[in-house]
Amino acid sequence: MNNVKNVFSIKDLENLSGIKAHTIRIWEKRYNVLEPMRSDTNIRSYDIKNLQKLLNIVLLHNYGYKISKIATLDQAQINKLSNDIISEKSAKNHAISTFKMAMMNFDQSLFFNTYNELLNEKTFKEVFYTVFIPLMQELGFLWQTETISPSHEHFITYLIKQKLLINTEKVQVLEPTKNDKVFVLFLPLNEIHELGLMYLNYEILLNGYQTIYLGESIPTDSLVDLKNSFEKITFVSYLTVEPNQEEINDYIVDMQTKLLDNTNHELLLLGRMTQFISTKELSKNIHLFSSIEELANTL
Repeated sequence: MNNVKNVFSIKDLENLSGIKAHTIRIWEKRYNVLEPMRSDTNIRSYDIKNLQKLLNIVLLHNYGYKISKIATLDQAQINKLSNDIISEKSAKNHAISTFKMAMMNFDQSLFFNTYNELLNEKTFKEVFYTVFIPLMQELGFLWQTETISPSHEHFITYLIKQKLLINTEKVQVLEPTKNDKVFVLFLPLNEIHELGLMYLNYEILLNGYQTIYLGESIPTDSLVDLKNSFEKITFVSYLTVEPNQEEINDYIVDMQTKLLDNTNHELLLLGRMTQFISTKELSKNIHLFSSIEELANTL
């Protein structure tokens, strides 16, 4: 799955648009809104133009246009109406679909225009919570179902990271207002899903604390150098795929022994893999969180 995906099944269209495959077939048969390709065995497939058209149709449909009316419009008219809606302030509610469209077309301009429209109504923090977090959750599902390729995921993730870095730099230059502890943010060895951790770094800086951001794939032994450098450290890590289910509890024990025992330090953990951590013997200086927002609310 290393090549850019440009041919889609009807199931892919369902995953990307949120419209059931059965409904797509009805729209296609009754209103001729899509033009699928067919295999020798009569199996439908769709190109990127069909996908883009469907996403625009869904946008119009969500805004009250009847599918029978949309079917009478040509492609240029559909595109114009969609762009008009996207340019309106109320289009922030459909930003996730628009960002997905930008991703599928590798369209940086559409990403930037949509992002800038959102900032007319929301703070960056609100954009991240209401749009980027749900978007990344959807992308995880789309990647797992092979609806999108790594190229699509990397493209959109990089653009979001750019916005995170820009906003982080704005607060990073300010002097910390809270000095009771220092936050050290890192990902475990072989963990590369950095976006959530990057946002937490922004949140912590925004709350007036000093942070030391180490990023992805950090061995535990590399953190020992920090152990004696500060009186109180709050280590923060985001466990998306690493350590794996079989190794995660040994990893926690190792962290406790090497970084936390006989110190004032603590460890905050979140991410999908935390569900496999045994909480029966978890020490009082290790805390698990179910979401970025939950952790952010404790700052």
